[in-house]
Amino acid sequence: MTASIPAPIRDQEDPVADDIQTIAALGTEGRNPRTLDLDTLDTATLLERMNDEDATVAAAVRAVLPRVAEAVELIAAARRRGGRLIYLGAGTSGRLGLLDAVECPPTFGTDPSEVVGLMAGGRDAFVVAVEGAEDDPTLGASDVAGLDVGPDDVVVGLAASGRTPYVLGGLGEARARGAATVAVACNPCSRIGAAADVAIEVATGPEVLTGSTRLKAGTAQKLVCNMLSTASMVRTGKAYGNLMVDVKPTNAKLVDRAQRIVAEATGADREAAADALAAAGTHAKTAVVMLLADCDAARAQVLLDAAGGDVRAALRAA
Repeated sequence: MTASIPAPIRDQEDPVADDIQTIAALGTEGRNPRTLDLDTLDTATLLERMNDEDATVAAAVRAVLPRVAEAVELIAAARRRGGRLIYLGAGTSGRLGLLDAVECPPTFGTDPSEVVGLMAGGRDAFVVAVEGAEDDPTLGASDVAGLDVGPDDVVVGLAASGRTPYVLGGLGEARARGAATVAVACNPCSRIGAAADVAIEVATGPEVLTGSTRLKAGTAQKLVCNMLSTASMVRTGKAYGNLMVDVKPTNAKLVDRAQRIVAEATGADREAAADALAAAGTHAKTAVVMLLADCDAARAQVLLDAAGGDVRAALRAA
């Protein structure tokens, strides 16, 4: 755990040029020797090269799983305290954080306030780039302060380069407010890693298209975000086996899925599963406890509330 954000290395005579040199030296900015002839390749070969590079990402993520596990435990502990998971990023990284955040309510039945995405330039920047927003550390700090971040929360800073000023400012503000902090970067020894309690640094290396970190680096960040949210939700009772028992059946596909979840979890036929879901107000988790504990919806809800929403614990107490 590091106590402070390291100062950027600066040249006294030309600090801007020195910072540009620092960026140019990043692994994600280098030229990939395996794709130097990219523009001469036929389509099939070009796609094979891309696929070969993509195949390296999962192994790079696996190498940092111990750090991911540390972050998951921080997030799960925060959730048990009623705290939030807050993603913070700019550009592609910010969009990936927002994407993960908005998928949590339908998948896990969470309130939108439980997992939040902050992006340099605001939510409008998801579809239209806001020039210069990522270079302002005070904007990151202001966005974190605007959410009234505190000791119960976990703030995850996402930056492929590992040195985005917006993210550094946000992480610094989060730590000052007592929140736990996590950095997700695609370069080792990153500035955001040094600014966080847990540094997840996935060494994805040079991109197929030089500097286009929406490619391998983006894939790596998406994989890590998937793990952070999914594993922390599983650790806090949002799954039964591998079934998403807190799914919100808000359309025909999800109604069908909820019925199948209840049927598979309990061994009931689809008609009985559908009836239990209806009695449970379409809440699959409650329907599962009703059928397995042979009780009504009100009793099932009491059991779940006492168990913190954990189906197995609720069934043990039945």
